[in-house]
Amino acid sequence: MSENKSPLLLELKKVGKTFAEDIVALKDMDLRIHSGDFISLLGPSGCGKSTALRIIAGLTTPTLGQVDWKVNHGSGSIGVVFQEATLMPWATVEKNVWLPFRLQNKSFQETKDEIEHSLELVGLKEFIKSYPRELSGGMKMRVSIARALVTDPKVILMDEPFAALDEITRFKLNNDLLALRETIGCTIIFVTHSVFESVFLSDRIAVMAARPGRVIQELIVDEPYPRGETFRTSASYGIICRKTSDALKLSMEN
Repeated sequence: MSENKSPLLLELKKVGKTFAEDIVALKDMDLRIHSGDFISLLGPSGCGKSTALRIIAGLTTPTLGQVDWKVNHGSGSIGVVFQEATLMPWATVEKNVWLPFRLQNKSFQETKDEIEHSLELVGLKEFIKSYPRELSGGMKMRVSIARALVTDPKVILMDEPFAALDEITRFKLNNDLLALRETIGCTIIFVTHSVFESVFLSDRIAVMAARPGRVIQELIVDEPYPRGETFRTSASYGIICRKTSDALKLSMEN
């Protein structure tokens, strides 16, 4: 594995998580995230990918081990995108994106420029007055991404955000996500159970074993950005997908 020269952003050290009735979701999970990484957590359903993401986000606490942040990660420094867009149906697009600022007791008027900029980044500036019921599934997810971006976070955590979308929309949003990353230069931790998605998006893939979840192998996707259809249809993409698929199969045996 090639050495990452970027500054270390955070580290999971022997993280474990046990739920009621002695359900061990994570055990001895180690993971290092560097500034600028696009890392995917890849593994079978129920392996603790989402639990690990929630621990990084501070939405739940580990039973054992620790998350060691190397930088200040106060309010607004982490953006989270869930599998469901989780938009407020009674609020317009711009008011949905305002929510993180609202939780910081900042008014809509004083944050209006940031809200418009965030929606412009995801291609929805013309829909700021629309309501969620007027949007497609892909557009709703874009609003959710804009909401995660609006506070200019250091890290964006994405929990299978495109899993419920059709393949064409999913491919389009994968392309748009990489273009967005090129624009804003953020660190992304992306949960998926799709080999193809993880290889297309990531520069590093952390393959997780079935329960108890932990990282058993890390794969480097040593292919340049930007990536598009040329990469998706290339021989190297197919080779990396097969290697990743083999690692995923091995993870189910551990």
